[in-house]
Amino acid sequence: MKTIKVEKLSAEAFAPYGAFYQMDKPDGHPLCGEIHRFYPDRVTAYQGGNVGFSAINVKKPEKMLITQVEYHTTTSELIMPLNDDMILHVAQPSAGAPIPEKTHAFLVPKHTLIKMNACVWHLAPLPANADELSALIILPECTYMNDCKVVDLTAEQQFLIEK
Repeated sequence: MKTIKVEKLSAEAFAPYGAFYQMDKPDGHPLCGEIHRFYPDRVTAYQGGNVGFSAINVKKPEKMLITQVEYHTTTSELIMPLNDDMILHVAQPSAGAPIPEKTHAFLVPKHTLIKMNACVWHLAPLPANADELSALIILPECTYMNDCKVVDLTAEQQFLIEK
């Protein structure tokens, strides 16, 4: 069985999958007022209609065995871990056929907003340390019903993620 080592998140390594920004440690030039500093448009995503702001809670598995992956054909997905760092596995778009052999797993610091491009393979984020991860998911309304292709991996395609 293939094992994937968790990588440190970097702009260069994550670029094929999307973008990210650490919201609790803003950088760059802010717009400033008397009592505020505003850091606009650090991550952008066109959603084309109503946007759903959803919560996800994910229990820490005994082992990080990945047996399913998913993608969304028409939209990017945004995820922000709230209470812990998260582990996120991703693979580039591949015309609907999973490519677990090209999967990468990243350690995403809590409060870091991740934007995955449309068609990027992924599944639920995993807690890095906590018993249960709480995260914010941002998708167009009802994406889980209208644009979510979930694929069961064969025994040969399944993989383990190691920290």
